[in-house]
Amino acid sequence: MQIKPTEERYGASQMEWLCLLWALENLHHYLDGTLFDVITDCNAVKSLLNMKTPNRHMLRWKIAIQKYRGNMTTAQKSCNTHKNADGLSRWALANTPENSAWVPQEEHHIEGICVTDIGT
Repeated sequence: MQIKPTEERYGASQMEWLCLLWALENLHHYLDGTLFDVITDCNAVKSLLNMKTPNRHMLRWKIAIQKYRGNMTTAQKSCNTHKNADGLSRWALANTPENSAWVPQEEHHIEGICVTDIGT
């Protein structure tokens, strides 16, 4: 995801909203018509969806996200219990044999994805 120069000035909450919108738009083919959960360690995502009077900027995001609201549930999970949140950016050291916390990684290749209707 390439962010625009104006987006570089966004605060953490706005970046969370932007990332959610990016994910919804880019994964639309997988999410459309299925039930899915958005689990975040940022309360701002839920606050945008429940905001009574957002500014024009946030209102556009809220409208864009609105078409997924019927299939999407949101939950805020504390970063202490949400261990896999933002894992790549929290990994401070390279995962190499020189690092004492090194964990050998296996490669897994995805041949295809099958989406089935789980019903309601």
